[in-house]
Amino acid sequence: MSVALVGDIGGTNARLALWQDGQLAGIEVLACADYASPEAAISEYLARHQAKVSRLCLACAGPVNEGRVTLTNNHWQVESDRLRSGLELVQAELINDFTAMALGVTLVGADELLCVSAGVALPDRMRLVMGPGTGLGVAGLLPMAEGRWQVVSGEGGHVSLPSSNPREAAILALLQQQQAYVNAETILSGGGLLRLYQVSCQLDGCEAQYHTPAQVTAAALNGDLYADAVLEQFCCWLGQVMGNAAVLLGARGGVYIAGGVVPRFAERFLTSGFHQAFYSKGSMRDYLQPIPIYVVQAQWPGLLGAGAWLEQTA
Repeated sequence: MSVALVGDIGGTNARLALWQDGQLAGIEVLACADYASPEAAISEYLARHQAKVSRLCLACAGPVNEGRVTLTNNHWQVESDRLRSGLELVQAELINDFTAMALGVTLVGADELLCVSAGVALPDRMRLVMGPGTGLGVAGLLPMAEGRWQVVSGEGGHVSLPSSNPREAAILALLQQQQAYVNAETILSGGGLLRLYQVSCQLDGCEAQYHTPAQVTAAALNGDLYADAVLEQFCCWLGQVMGNAAVLLGARGGVYIAGGVVPRFAERFLTSGFHQAFYSKGSMRDYLQPIPIYVVQAQWPGLLGAGAWLEQTA
């Protein structure tokens, strides 16, 4: 396969790399604000690497509609036709960023997976790739013939946030006073962790001391018992929602926790109530118990997934 360009485009940064023979090279992170358009950023990147490509795939943080993506918090308009003509390409593919994340999991090495729960994956069954980042991404991975994969994507982060005990019901009731509909990513996202901390403080009548998700996480890891309790609640809620998704998809091929949030406190996550919450599905516990669960710790899964997409469309 000839050299191609792959990218992972978010609201703030564009991650770009060259792709050849299943490998990434020349990885760079560019600030989108520094460039008038994706074409300008890509042209400069290719000139710097003295590379000529005829194919590209960009994983974009937003829904892809008829070859177009409008990015949140970003002035770029990403259009496959404009990329193809402006960069003189034969092929320009746009895919959702979590579609790329899911495909990237198929190329991640065993040393880049942290085992949360050992089990035995059924090779012909669906995998679940899910995790909190800016939002809550959810995708299924179905194995196909000749080593190919079908990504089953949707908007699973927008399912209703469940409650399973009085504490969760009280938090949910406060959230419902603030917004008409409380979906899972209201809590299970980077911003959601801060929201959970703030609502917990409101519920308990104490003053919030932290004002970013990173501060809440750092405090929890440094021994702040209240922040740690909030982080524990976050993990338990993630277990509930991921258990629901695993039952819904029949994810006997394995569960992979992706996204940028959980790897920041991976060791604490291993000791959390995530496991119990994931398996607590009544009569379905025995169905879920054999499923292996991993945290994806690879640095560039989105870029790998964009490359995998090109491989499958070659």
